[in-house]
Amino acid sequence: MAAHPDARHDTHSTTAAVGGWSTKRIAITALFCAVATICTLFIEFPILPGVTFLKYDPSAIPALIAGFAFGPATGAVVSILPNLVHIATQSGIYGTVMAIIATLSLVLPASIVHRRDATIRGAVMGLAVGAVVCLACCILANIVVTPIYMGAPREAVIEMIVPILLPFNLFKIIINCVVAALVYKPVSKALEN
Repeated sequence: MAAHPDARHDTHSTTAAVGGWSTKRIAITALFCAVATICTLFIEFPILPGVTFLKYDPSAIPALIAGFAFGPATGAVVSILPNLVHIATQSGIYGTVMAIIATLSLVLPASIVHRRDATIRGAVMGLAVGAVVCLACCILANIVVTPIYMGAPREAVIEMIVPILLPFNLFKIIINCVVAALVYKPVSKALEN
């Protein structure tokens, strides 16, 4: 008996990859987003003594792992979606914009470099490039965005770069990169199984 020309022969609609996004990839991306959301909502703390208004949260770590495992597009999704919760917190739109800039500027360059060279060397180079881009973007975003949203004079923000913003962002980037590098291999092996 002949099959109907519109019938699907060897794939089911829930397992077919559409544009490279299989059901498994979508589910794992959702899991990474959930972990990053928990990190951004419940795990935040100051990392510079005496500077309590700047808080670190580890939400960039799941985004880095997602970017390394599935590429820049997945890393971008996990960088953006979980940070949208900042809109409903004290951080508001300002916190959302700053968190997305900080995470995307680290994850995209790192995952692009790693995609081109999927070795340990490529991962280290990707993290180094991402760290430099992220640090520059965080400082520039503070100079441009902070005066708009906080009403602070730009000169006051510029005066905070060396004593506060630079060390805070540097520590944050180092923590994210080191932890992501340490947990990526075990997580990627778990994802393969």
